[in-house]
This record gives sequence, C-alpha cells and structure tokens, in this order.
Amino acid sequence: MSINVSPWLDILPPDLPTPCFVVDEDRLLANLEILDSVQERTGAKILLALKGFAMFSTFPLLKKVLHGACASSPHEARLAREEFGREVHTFAAGYSDEDMREILQVSDHVVFNSFAQLERFAPLVKAAGEAANGVAGNVSSGSAQCGRNCKVEIGLRVNPEHSEGATPIYDPCSPGSRLGIRLADFAGRSAQDLLDLGVSGLHFHTLCEQDAAPLARTLAVVEEKFGHYLPHLKWINFGGGHHITRPGYDLDLLCSCIERVRAKYGLNVYVEPGEAVALNTGVLVSTVLDVVQADMPVAILDTSAAAHMPDVLEMPYRPGVIDSGEAGEKAWTCRLAGKSCLAGDVIGEYSFDEPLNPGDRLVFLDMAHYSMVKTNTFNGLGLPGIALLKAGTHEFRMVRSFGYEDFRMRLS
Repeated sequence: MSINVSPWLDILPPDLPTPCFVVDEDRLLANLEILDSVQERTGAKILLALKGFAMFSTFPLLKKVLHGACASSPHEARLAREEFGREVHTFAAGYSDEDMREILQVSDHVVFNSFAQLERFAPLVKAAGEAANGVAGNVSSGSAQCGRNCKVEIGLRVNPEHSEGATPIYDPCSPGSRLGIRLADFAGRSAQDLLDLGVSGLHFHTLCEQDAAPLARTLAVVEEKFGHYLPHLKWINFGGGHHITRPGYDLDLLCSCIERVRAKYGLNVYVEPGEAVALNTGVLVSTVLDVVQADMPVAILDTSAAAHMPDVLEMPYRPGVIDSGEAGEKAWTCRLAGKSCLAGDVIGEYSFDEPLNPGDRLVFLDMAHYSMVKTNTFNGLGLPGIALLKAGTHEFRMVRSFGYEDFRMRLS
C-alpha cells in the first residue's frame, strides 16, 4: 500500500498558533509500512523508543504495527504500559530500589547495565514473577495488572567496545562510556551462570542515525565477543540508532542480519530504531517576532533552540527550514535565533528569497523525534503546542496546549 503524503505547506492551517509541533499521521503510516515490512520479512519485533518519540495520542496507530515500547525510567515504563499496552522493555544505566519496584509492575523485559545491579535485583525480579503468577488467574497478557505474562525477562546490556558513532556525546561505545558491560567483566562467567541469575537475553546499542552497514560490523564484533552465550539465550536486542525509514536505507542488509541471527542461534530479535518511527513525520512551526541588525540580520523567533530544540545546541546540528537555503545560497541571508536570554540561543544561518519580517512563519523540518521529548521551560518560555493532522483527511486537531501552570508546577 502506498501512503499519500502531501507537502507540509499544503496541509498546515494558516491560523496555527505558534510555536507548535505538528505531526502528520500519513507520514507516520508511511514509516510504519516500512517497519512492518521488516517484521514480515524477518520475524523481528520492532519497538518504539519513548526517549525519541512519546506522543501517546498516536499510540493507537503505532501499536497496530509495533510490538511494544522501550523505556528508560519508571515514568516512561508506566506510560508505555498505560498508553501502548503491548510489550514494555526497560533499560537504565542504574536503578534504585524504588525504581525497580515500580518498573517490575509494568515491564516485560528489564535490562541491567552491570553484574552488580543484576545480582542485587535478580531475587526481586524472581519474587515479583512468583507473586504475579500466584494472583494472575485469568488476567490476559496485555493488561496493566499482568502485561508481562506474569514473568519479567532479564537482559544484560553489553558494550562491544566498537564505536560507529561520529558524535562522542551520542556514542555509547566511546572511551569511558558508562553504558554496557564489557567483555572483561564477563570473565569467569559461564552461560549457565547467566541462566542461574535469570538472564534470558542480551542487548547492545552502538548506532546513531545510521545505515545497516554499521550494524553488520557491530554484530560481527558482538558475535566474536559474546557469541558463545547466544545459543543458551532466548532473545537479543539490536538496540537503536537504525535509520530504517530514511530514503536509501539498506533494508536488505538489515533483514539479512536479523535472519542470520535468528537462524544461527534460534533467538528472537528485537529492534528499537528510535527516531525511525517518527522520522520526517513532524514539524515545528514558529513566527518571526523581530529582525535586528547585529553584524548581520538576526531574526528573533517565538521559539528557542535552548528550550524547544535542545539537540540543535547539543549535537550540534542545523535543522532544515522550508523554503530556505544555506547561507549565501539565496538572495537574503540571516541568522535565526530564539527569544531566550541565552547568548548562544542560535539556530543557525539561513538564506531566503526575500527578507524576513515580523509575523512571517517558519517551518522547521523533522521535529517530531527527540525535540518534542526534550523541551524545557528555561526562562519561563511556554512549551510549544502539540497538534495532529489526521490520516487521509488532514483534519487538524490541537492535542495539547501549555501555559503558566506547566512552568510553575516544576518549581517550588
């Protein structure tokens, strides 16, 4: 099936209040079609990574295709259980006792980042499963009371010490990384030792917005270092960073990697591609408030890199803007900047056919993933609204608006 995807400027309402994130269900469906084709070809289970996209008003659409969601905290795990309702996989670099008690109520898989945490909490995981089995009765697998089929699967995150990322802050295998258990820490531990602790799977993650070739290279290292454990386990999680829905992505190579692992080791394979679910499905619409002269024209917007697009400063990167070009490419070049008091609240330099004026509207591309979940209220700036364009009709619905109370409730 081919999904009809219309140009953004044709479907955005002219009276849209800004700043506002807008997500297009047709674009989500187009991505889901690609992801489901991978599942159909390989038998893999693809999960939604809530750290990348947690717009739960779209979950009724997503859960028709995706097998569940992966979380990194008790709050994310609870949201996954309550709003997604399928498998919930939870990983964190460290858990407190309180975290674990909450997570065990709502998770199907819990992945540990060290043997110390595994040994500390394995008895609690086992006890929770036994208690759930004792009271489960006829509770179904998908329910909030027993969404994990009354047994939590335990996993270990491994660090293959194989870097594929280009940006150190996003490279889980960079020197000094706290993420994942290294081969040296497995010394003296047999497969039976893992099984005795309840371990049923391994998780690795090395990619960030990458194609399948880096996955294939990573997988070779994982097999070299940890392959002798795999025949004794039930599942493996390929982690995130797979840009599966990007045009030109090598789907055949991804499917080949999954099929080979399933055939060789008899494992279930999970993939949590992160932003690929929501890649190119949403925009952030902003309005020009002023244009000042500061060595070059600077357009002050009603949005902010620091508060509304923090990855622009963290990555850093320059987001695309509809009808703009690189600096000097078009007739008029300016700097786009936020309205906060942070001197570095700068989005980047762009060129346009005509000078910008107060009241003009700018549309930042590919803003559904990560930007929406990372927003903050620095300087008391209002959070952008969140809106949805319904599939097939482009009917506009404002899902959420934010105000003073959303800022105040985070303070004391």
